[in-house]
Amino acid sequence: MEQFKGQPRLPKFILPKRYRINLKPNLNSCKFTGSVSVDLTVLSETRFIVLNAANLSVKIASVSFIPKDLSLQSRGNLMWSLLFAAKIIWSFAKAIMNLIMWLLRGRSEESGSSGVFKPTKVEIFEEDEILVLEFPQTLPIGDGILDIEFEGILNDKMKGFYRSTYKHNGEKKNMAVTQFEPADARQCFPCWDEPACKATFKITLDVPSDLVALSNMPIIEENVKGQIKTLSYQESPIMSTYLVAFVIGLLDYVEDHTSDGVKVRVYCQVGKTNQGKFALHVATVVAHELAHQWFGNLVTMEWWTHLWLNEGFATWGLRLDGLEESHPIEVEVPHVSQIQEIFDAISYKKGASVIQMLQRYIGAECFQRSLALYIKRHAFSNAKTEDLWAAIEEESGEPVNMLMSSWTKQTGYPVISIKVKDQKLEIQQSRFLYVGSHGVGKWIVPITLCCGSYDNQINFLLESKSGALDMNEFGLAEAATAEGKGGSSLGWIKLNVNQTGFFRVKYDEDLAERLRYAIENKYLTATDRFGILDDAFALCMASQQSLSSLLTLMSSYSDELDYTVLSNLITVSYKVERIVASAIPELLDAIKQFFINLFRIAAETLGGWQPKDGESHLDAMLRGEILTALAVFGHEQTLTEAIRRFNEYLIDRNTPLLPPDLRMVVSNAAYVAVMQRTSEKNRSGYDSLLKIYRESDLSQEKTRVLSSLTSSPDPIIVLEALDFSLTSEVRTQDVVLVLNVSKEGRETAWKWLKDNWEHISNTWGSSPLITRFINAIVSPFSSIEDAEEIEDFFANRTKPSMARTLKQSIERVRINANWVQSIQNDDQLVKTLNILTYYH
Repeated sequence: MEQFKGQPRLPKFILPKRYRINLKPNLNSCKFTGSVSVDLTVLSETRFIVLNAANLSVKIASVSFIPKDLSLQSRGNLMWSLLFAAKIIWSFAKAIMNLIMWLLRGRSEESGSSGVFKPTKVEIFEEDEILVLEFPQTLPIGDGILDIEFEGILNDKMKGFYRSTYKHNGEKKNMAVTQFEPADARQCFPCWDEPACKATFKITLDVPSDLVALSNMPIIEENVKGQIKTLSYQESPIMSTYLVAFVIGLLDYVEDHTSDGVKVRVYCQVGKTNQGKFALHVATVVAHELAHQWFGNLVTMEWWTHLWLNEGFATWGLRLDGLEESHPIEVEVPHVSQIQEIFDAISYKKGASVIQMLQRYIGAECFQRSLALYIKRHAFSNAKTEDLWAAIEEESGEPVNMLMSSWTKQTGYPVISIKVKDQKLEIQQSRFLYVGSHGVGKWIVPITLCCGSYDNQINFLLESKSGALDMNEFGLAEAATAEGKGGSSLGWIKLNVNQTGFFRVKYDEDLAERLRYAIENKYLTATDRFGILDDAFALCMASQQSLSSLLTLMSSYSDELDYTVLSNLITVSYKVERIVASAIPELLDAIKQFFINLFRIAAETLGGWQPKDGESHLDAMLRGEILTALAVFGHEQTLTEAIRRFNEYLIDRNTPLLPPDLRMVVSNAAYVAVMQRTSEKNRSGYDSLLKIYRESDLSQEKTRVLSSLTSSPDPIIVLEALDFSLTSEVRTQDVVLVLNVSKEGRETAWKWLKDNWEHISNTWGSSPLITRFINAIVSPFSSIEDAEEIEDFFANRTKPSMARTLKQSIERVRINANWVQSIQNDDQLVKTLNILTYYH
């Protein structure tokens, strides 16, 4: 048995074909019993069956393997024949009945005439999460059936088969829920828990009669016996174990039909169907998960190295990949404990971005035909990255594998530097890193640029480290010689049109000035306005561009009203305010006033707190974000109005000042404003928010309250909120909502993390949420001394599931330290701030 320990994947000598699973959860004791019968194929001679199991107790006496030629059906036929004989020959009844019982139980220690194999050893290796069955004789090659009975616990770790709580009529109740991706079906039933080991699944659940039980497939039979009902579900299509799912609880649903008549349901708690309507019609998470029906469910990655094939297409992300401690889109996963760490922005957002870049390069129609070919070829099977490239290359005739390998197998991405010199547009690529240095790497980059108009575009591949375009040959001379401010609208050049390429762009000062002019005059699309800001902020953070330059660019967005662009502008402003507080605290008030001036125009245009008739959902969301930003930066009128509305809401939950349709988007602004004025000596706002939290049965309302509690500038209040998050009043999965603390509470949060690390590690150590604790609390620090202290603390406290996140977080601290130094050396910053503040 020892030979199977420490192996990254299961041996290949046995493959499953069909699972028959019966489960009986007890929602009071939070335990479950079950049995699984697996039709499998023995591919080569072996005395072992090795499959996955974790946190299960296997009933050893129940384990058996029966070769195909003595399947359950043939044994059943033999049993009935013997029963018939028993009626005729009564004198042999006792002997025959003993034989029947012997056949039914399959009590054979080795393969004799019965053909039933019983293991001599049954052992679960918890560290490797495998169940090893050793048999006395070699198993015959071919098909057979493996039977196992087991018991388990409905855990509180939000993975495997776990329990969740909710309230119904004021009474706390449990529901049983599954989350098997990436590798936790093994916590519910013994199985081959790898994406390539696809099979069909026949599920049967024994549940309380008054509850709803959902699974992947519709119910085909229901038998009620008293307080328990047995539900049998239609057999599933062939799929991976991580897709198996059940939910058992007191549930209701809303439903609708698609344009072609397909029924779609969203399940929710009883009495909360109104909250399910949003998810039924416009929600991005639901859209992402529906995309998995094709990318992930129908065609599944062969191993988690190719996770991006699922998540990249399902999302359709540059910040994480600018770290030295990043990883390629395709990353080797040597052990199952490391899988969870690659469910990150690289697999999701970078994967989506390179797909978009490729689609733009080969054309939308060709790309769609290629995907149809890929899905048809690998439906109900597994695929590797190379399979996708092969299909697209076959359909397009382009060297896709060569082009895309530099993007999926190589860590990072390039920054493309562009400048005009001697009637030539000079372009150079190097790896972008937030640490400021130019990393090693070379990409085949699809370049798009437009000059003064989107009608004037040029496309080409940059295959070397640098290149140049003749301005006259490509008609760029007029754009290069046109004046900037006050000049022709043709006086700008935009690289990476509509941000379809996965790279940063660094413009020389002359081209940057022309782009500021284009932004102010709305010559650029919202996507390009977003991209220019995002690139400039990244370059500033990497100390490749001054903060003075970034603030000058940000001032060009004073009339911006597009949600995506303005939301990003707000995000950038939060980060700039925090880093300035660390670098030059005496400039903090001036920075805040600059941002107040920048966002006040948009707030007034949107109409302040009251919605306009017929406004879009995005405008409503934007109002909430702008008002929250103004509250954070200390805008007096916003704070005063927010607290007035909040106090009215405390008196009357139905006040028109915070009506239900407005509350979702602006209550966060009100709550943050209240916490800005909350301190140890004036804690009424904190206590009032806790009262709202305790009285509300809306999860969104609880989320908004938790997210605002640690925004107080008083570290004592921050600590109280953090301590509250660890009480039984806060759901395990919601604790992470309080981790984004105010800059004044940063040191307090770090001490709290250290003091409570043992509890946090024990509770969330096996959950993906453990990385949120580290990232949220560690990353905002901004000195080398901080980085060293963090490294020292975690030196003996790191687990494989958090190692990469810890390294990335510490790298962010060092990046912040470099950024602080860059800001301190910016001799134009004070002057620029004075000019911009006066100008606005």
